[in-house]
Amino acid sequence: MQLRYQYRLYPTPGQQNKLAQAFGCARVVYNDAIHAREQARRDDLPYPQDAELSKALTAAKRTPERAWLSEVSSVVLQQALADANTAYRNFFASITGKRKGRTLGSPRFRSRRDNRQSIRFTRNAHFAVAAGGKLRLPKIGDVKVAWSRDLPSDPSSVTIIKDAAGRYFASFVVQVDDEPLPEVASEVGIDLGLTTFAVLSNGKAVDSPKFFRRAERKLRKAQRNLSRKEKGSNNRAKARLRVAKAHARVRNARLDFAHKHSTTIIRENQAVYVEDLCVKGLARTRLAKSVHDAGWGLFTRLLEEKATRYGRDFVKVDRWFPSTHMCSACGALDGKKPLHVREWTCTCGAVHDRDLNAARNILAAGRAERRNACGETASLPA
Repeated sequence: MQLRYQYRLYPTPGQQNKLAQAFGCARVVYNDAIHAREQARRDDLPYPQDAELSKALTAAKRTPERAWLSEVSSVVLQQALADANTAYRNFFASITGKRKGRTLGSPRFRSRRDNRQSIRFTRNAHFAVAAGGKLRLPKIGDVKVAWSRDLPSDPSSVTIIKDAAGRYFASFVVQVDDEPLPEVASEVGIDLGLTTFAVLSNGKAVDSPKFFRRAERKLRKAQRNLSRKEKGSNNRAKARLRVAKAHARVRNARLDFAHKHSTTIIRENQAVYVEDLCVKGLARTRLAKSVHDAGWGLFTRLLEEKATRYGRDFVKVDRWFPSTHMCSACGALDGKKPLHVREWTCTCGAVHDRDLNAARNILAAGRAERRNACGETASLPA
């Protein structure tokens, strides 16, 4: 399987200027491709194919108006063109129903004011890791890298990213072999929540860290300070950077939390079952801020990816499954319950903790779904 390994870069001021030039050239090529296709649509002309746009790019580099495109690596420009082609293919696949998920809008133009700028080098660009551990990039030079771990194999491409906080990263795409872990007998169902981040069917609970809520006071102060600065001033640029860095710290803490707990759960259990939550729907309610802060989507995505890599089973239970108001002991349905009801007693006499009962029901439903997928016949208790 393919994975991304990301490392922090520390370019010199001269290299930062060269990277800014490369970001700008890639943005211009991307926008030119979008403009050509939009123009063809408005004029009812044949849709420009990928090869035609590539020839147009080569011709543009020979003109006085676009001669500066030759100052950056040609691979960067071709990859920007490929990104525009991919954006249109995804757009057409979405509106025709071939692509799952929400309907995508038509590709938009990129701006120099976008918070995230990136360029991509493939093997054709002959990027390399120099003897001193620096990353050698064509027409940019040897850039210092903070290597936190070794690359497992030779990368097929590297994406250079500048984020909203002004930090630079190198994201390598590498091919890794699956690493199946020794089989274990335990399986677990997980009920995700807001007060408690996760309750496992074995009785363990993971407290909700609430990273955004804890940093909200500092974020509010930084945002208020930004709003008072004059637009276009240097002080506003500095204030915007402080806001971006504050948000980056929250994101990094949330990502670290999700990685650590997902790894622990995958290592300790042979099969993991979670509820297929509609996060986008919940994010439109009055709980939107808490739902976004919890990061359920990130956590379940990491669980699924690590289960695939380490030979574990991962199953999502139908979101309409009544895990909360079904008795895990007898299977009786006791009706919907408001959020403030944390414990309830079934007619069979069993006393349930709301979240633990839901986790046990998710475990049973996940096991039944897994067996049915394997061709066996299984069902939940009536």
